Amino acid sequence: MAEVVLENVTKRYPDGTLAVDSLDLTIADREFLVLVGPSGCGKTTALRMVAGLEDITDGKIRIGDRVVNDVPSRDRDVAMVFQSYALYPHLTVAENIGFGLKLRKVPKAEIRQRVAKAAGILGLEDLLDKKPRNLSGGQRQRVAMGRAIVREPQVFLMDEPLSNLDAKLRVQMRAEIARIQRDLGVTTIYVTHDQVEAMTLGDRVAVMRKGVLQQVDAPQVLYDRPVNIFVAGFIGSPAMNLVQGTFERDGDDLTLLLGSQRLPVDPALRAMRPGIERYLGRPVVIGIRPEDFEDASLAGTGDTGAVRATLKAPADLVEAMGSDLMVHLTIDAPTVQTEDTKELAADVGAEVHDRTHPTSRIVARFSPRSTVRERDTAEAVVDTARIHVFDLETSAAIWD
Repeated sequence: MAEVVLENVTKRYPDGTLAVDSLDLTIADREFLVLVGPSGCGKTTALRMVAGLEDITDGKIRIGDRVVNDVPSRDRDVAMVFQSYALYPHLTVAENIGFGLKLRKVPKAEIRQRVAKAAGILGLEDLLDKKPRNLSGGQRQRVAMGRAIVREPQVFLMDEPLSNLDAKLRVQMRAEIARIQRDLGVTTIYVTHDQVEAMTLGDRVAVMRKGVLQQVDAPQVLYDRPVNIFVAGFIGSPAMNLVQGTFERDGDDLTLLLGSQRLPVDPALRAMRPGIERYLGRPVVIGIRPEDFEDASLAGTGDTGAVRATLKAPADLVEAMGSDLMVHLTIDAPTVQTEDTKELAADVGAEVHDRTHPTSRIVARFSPRSTVRERDTAEAVVDTARIHVFDLETSAAIWD
């Protein structure tokens, strides 16, 4: 197995397009690292440079103790699993899995042994004599993975391998990939556009935007402590609500103004984010995750000294999800218009506005026991200890 190190790696195309800009990233031996970001962010280009399928413009790539900048792809001891299965239709499953070994002139007995081992790991033992046309999409993807596994490489490289599968099968295959990687202990770099996939698979997740690494950390750290608006809006489903607000001092306490509504701020927020004291009276970006709302009619009273911040707003849409109720509210706090929010909106196909609007749509995740219905005035308790605060100019998270 091997560590993979990218030092100041840059990719600039002849037309001047900068696909990857000074990427510094270390993937530890046996680690499962996920590269995630919107289309065109440079994640696949970075993966292809590690694979040797794309030349690098500047920087250094090391696999194990070797610098591989000038090493051909076939000699890098990596195995790649692509979005397309690329199986040979005239070959059986066993022949497809062992094809690369045959090209390398590995002895037939060893090929049979390795293919049998890979088939056992992937649950393909009963399918070895079948042709690809007789397989389901999930089975074909397993065969493509088997082709990588039999090579016993130092590194697995996976480029959106589940994107051609339906939603249910994707969930099943996610679990399979996680299990296989854990059992084999092979260093793995996995590219995806799906942030749910990233959060559930990766030991660490690296978020990229326009060729630049934004943040790399454990999934829960990315979720709880995003470094900027882009990471905050990209990680999480449904996405974090981002609106403009202002903090004001209220005696020894703080109050958050969201449009015409005044919310008392939990002292825990000030303790975690003392830097907000510098922003009193100035517009900031407030981030509230949908799960940090609660239907006020169902919220417990809690400790008598606890801060209870209640927001009232009309419910424009109520989506019953079975386990949750997604309540879409309109508040009179201005929308956030930054380059980050525009790119996040464009990535999900939402309408991108050039100007700030005086109202904002937010989503609250309520218990299915909630009786809120469309056109009701909903009352939502906001956990102000867990809100996120960002600088409106720089998009950076405000902490110290």
